[in-house]
Amino acid sequence: MTRPTLRQLFSWLGPFLGLLFVIGIFSIKPEVREVFLTGGNFKIIFTQTVIVAIGALGMTLIIVSGGIDLSVGSIVALTSVVGAKLLSLPQPWSTPGVIAATVLAGGMVGAINGSLVAGLRMMPFIVTLGMMGVARGAAKWLGENQTVNYDENAAVNTIMALDEPYKFFPLPTGVWIAIGLAVIMAVVLRQTVFGRYIFAIGSNEATARLCGIRVRMQKIIIYSLAGLLFGAAGLMQLSRLTQGDPTVAIGLELDIIAAVVIGGASLSGGTGSILG
Repeated sequence: MTRPTLRQLFSWLGPFLGLLFVIGIFSIKPEVREVFLTGGNFKIIFTQTVIVAIGALGMTLIIVSGGIDLSVGSIVALTSVVGAKLLSLPQPWSTPGVIAATVLAGGMVGAINGSLVAGLRMMPFIVTLGMMGVARGAAKWLGENQTVNYDENAAVNTIMALDEPYKFFPLPTGVWIAIGLAVIMAVVLRQTVFGRYIFAIGSNEATARLCGIRVRMQKIIIYSLAGLLFGAAGLMQLSRLTQGDPTVAIGLELDIIAAVVIGGASLSGGTGSILG
């Protein structure tokens, strides 16, 4: 095994070794170990990571392409309020309609970000920093500066429901959705032409353009797809809280960006993976 291969192996194993180290720390004291190393506790941990995990899928696409999105937390808040408002109407929307509207709302915000970044050639940091405030303001306006409540028996709430909380199985539907999306995005990023375009743009945008890649269109698609995933994260947030809260997910963008970088992505673009 050559030195570069060893380096790649350690880079790939790094996050997992760090995770095992943390688990070991929490397992030192017997009284802590008896509570921490239980199926119910790991079930809670898995459930709590769903929102960050789905958000990180979208952020990975953006960071690998050489961009950044600081508006993800606000998009999660906005889309969760959108879903809650639709469920709180005198005649609530159907579950498929709420899911579609929530996810598409995130995609629309992502498309706006992508259009500004690609069309006007503005810096992603500036565009998404501004969108952070705009989306947060829209969430507060839509929710009238308060939480939006709806029928607690709505089917949407079952997505993140903890059935049999003291056992590892069954896992919430949201966990399986996150795993499924991760598999799909891993295939998209590594096995499709679109995925290769993302890496090419992140590695050297000028060279990608000379190779015939429609960089502007690809960027709009990247940010739009990421927005759809942020909307899905907002749906999980809605299901978890069982209400729409316009003040939720403040600072979530830092958790998501950190997760992507710890997973091996470079903020300069051109490097990253869904597995990380």
